[in-house]
Amino acid sequence: MKNGRNETDDNVICVNDLPLSERPRERLREYGAEKLSSAELLALLINTGTKGESVITLAQKILVKFGSLSMIMDASLEDLKNFKGLGEVKASKLMASFGITKKIIKELRENENTIRENKKKYNAVTNPEELYKILISKVSNFTKEHFYVISLDSRNNFIGLDEISVGTLTASLVHPRETFESAIKRHAAHIIIAHNHPSGETDPSEDDLKITKRLVEAGKIMGIDVLDHLIFTNHSYMSFKEGSLI
Repeated sequence: MKNGRNETDDNVICVNDLPLSERPRERLREYGAEKLSSAELLALLINTGTKGESVITLAQKILVKFGSLSMIMDASLEDLKNFKGLGEVKASKLMASFGITKKIIKELRENENTIRENKKKYNAVTNPEELYKILISKVSNFTKEHFYVISLDSRNNFIGLDEISVGTLTASLVHPRETFESAIKRHAAHIIIAHNHPSGETDPSEDDLKITKRLVEAGKIMGIDVLDHLIFTNHSYMSFKEGSLI
């Protein structure tokens, strides 16, 4: 064995045979994958060239033959393994790598579609009645208090709804840090806060008023406006905004 190869493979040019400054793996480590050329990325997957031909040259020839990475990704296993210098093992590695890429693209598209559908469904959810319909569908146990943050963009379009806590609503439980954490992660411009009253009454308590005031002030500091606070039960709701309490 020599450098991990059989003696009979001495004429096969590997990645490690290239000058250090031209080795894709070293360039990947130093600059990141996005800085590598398509040929260099292919070379890393293929790993070895052919007798008298470097792996970079082989990668370049594959690109010329198929036209682009996307065309290689759509090629069949038969097309790849019949290309001179690839064979079944290397062709299978390329198929597996591009198969992973296709799955990632599919997942991203599905996520984008879900976000698009949510935005369409919850578009401009500043209407308390519409928001109430969304909230009651989220609560499974009305005997406990559930505190929610609804994140909105600068046009008041829905970004996301997050349950922050379950239990008795107190100043220590509903802290600005936890309240705004999801909004910050979602890059929200505004939020609406909401919680249910297990008692069935929608009138705000003294704690509700204090907590709302505290969160409104914290939002001003962070540049995220608290547009409303909804108190709801399984039968009705009240809006701080509609009641001129915010």
